[in-house]
This record gives sequence, structure tokens and C-alpha cells, in this order.
Amino acid sequence: MSEQHKNHDTYFVPGLFRGLRVLEILAEAERPMNVSEIGREMGLSRSSVFRLVYTLKDMGFVEDADGGHSVTLGARVLNLGFSYLAGQSLIQTARPVLEALTEETGISSHLAILESTEVLFLDCIQSRLGYLSNVNVGHRFPAYASPLGWHLLSDFDDDEIRAMFARTRMRSFTELTPANGEALCKAVREAEKRKIVISHGIAEAGGCSVSAPVRDAEGNVVASIDISGPESVFRGDAFDDLYVPAVQKAGRQLSVRLGFPALEAERIG
Repeated sequence: MSEQHKNHDTYFVPGLFRGLRVLEILAEAERPMNVSEIGREMGLSRSSVFRLVYTLKDMGFVEDADGGHSVTLGARVLNLGFSYLAGQSLIQTARPVLEALTEETGISSHLAILESTEVLFLDCIQSRLGYLSNVNVGHRFPAYASPLGWHLLSDFDDDEIRAMFARTRMRSFTELTPANGEALCKAVREAEKRKIVISHGIAEAGGCSVSAPVRDAEGNVVASIDISGPESVFRGDAFDDLYVPAVQKAGRQLSVRLGFPALEAERIG
């Protein structure tokens, strides 16, 4: 347990704590439990636990068992656990590839996945040449505004992409940010065609990146990688001979490590 913040009583949310405790108790029990049993574990009244369970059930984190007399962990919380484990495995698999990419190019490299409509950064290998990436592990960025996101959206068809972002206000981060669903679909299809996206100020003014998709054994795009930083850390004459080939190679290597056939990876670049 971490040391409590000096404003613990102000910041602490009892309802959230109790809801998470319900999930912990069900996980530890490894069997369905009824509301009274959970209440005894938590020292709460049956009515209080009923409201917690009702909310968790409505969200899919718990579900009925024993004909509705008990509850157990639901698919949503299990999926969260599987996503976490998959993410950890992906990070471990990608780390040596990213380290080699940063060593070869001298530029910080990143690993990202798609979570809902956002790019979620799982790892960052910092350059040792002076510039430190300002993208931390866990950082999120709208997928519509990022070349990494365009790669991650490439398995979706245009109708699916438009539906995903139909309710999203597509804020312009730079003049190159897609302004609507049609522009986003065009950017995604171009990324899918070229396999590599060279960005000069797409996600951030003055920034530069070279990115590529990563595929699993079935050929699905499950992640994307890049090297990125301010324009000043990139050598203008090195894109064709160093940066692009290095990122392409890293994308292929990681895809093969995830089970994608090596010959197919070479064929599609």
C-alpha cells in the first residue's frame, strides 16, 4: 500500500473503492457469491451492496449466476484482464526490437495500440543523444490525429471508421489533422497502401516521425511503432537510407516475433 496523500480524505472516493472491492472479493472467492455474502466480507448492509452489484452488473463487470441468486465476474472485467496480459506480453516482445531501432537511428522509438478511438502508448525507448521523448508510457492521443492511429485503423473499412468517429469532435492539432470522417478515411487508406507514414508536423507542429504497422499471426494490425521527435533531431538526408528502412525492418521483425509469416512480412514491407 502506497503512503497516503496529505489530502487523502478529500480526494478518496468511497463509492469507487467499494465497487472495486466487490470485484476483488469475487476474484478471490473464485465462485459465485450472493449479496449477503459480499456484504459480510465488506461490512456493509445488504442494500448498499445491492446497489454496488446492480451498477457493476449494468456495466458488465459482474453477471448473474445460480439462476440470479448469486453473481460472478462478468466478461467485461475478464476482458480487461486479458488486455492487460496481452499488453504486457506485447511490450516484452517488442522491447528488443525498439531498442535496436533507437540504437540504429539515434531517435526515440514508441510502441502503441488502439484503445477505443485513442492511441495508447505502451512503451518508449529513449534516445541517448540528448533529446528525451515527451511521450510517456500510458499517454493517449486521438487516433484520428496521429499516423500511429491511421495504421491502427487500417483494418477497419471506411463505414466502420466513420461510425467510430461520428460523435467525435475532430479538433485540429495542426493544419494537417483530418477535419472530418472522409479526410480520416483517406489518410487511413493512404497509410494502408504505403505501409510507412513520414510525418512532418501531422500530430504536432515542429514534430517529425516515421511509423509502421505491426501484425499478428493472422495478419491483423495489432500495434504500430514509430521513431519520433522534433524535426531538429532528424537528418534531412537520412530518411531514404536510414529512417524509413529501419522502421520498416523493425515493423517486420516485430510482426514475425508475433507469428506473422516472415515471407509475407517481406512481401508486403
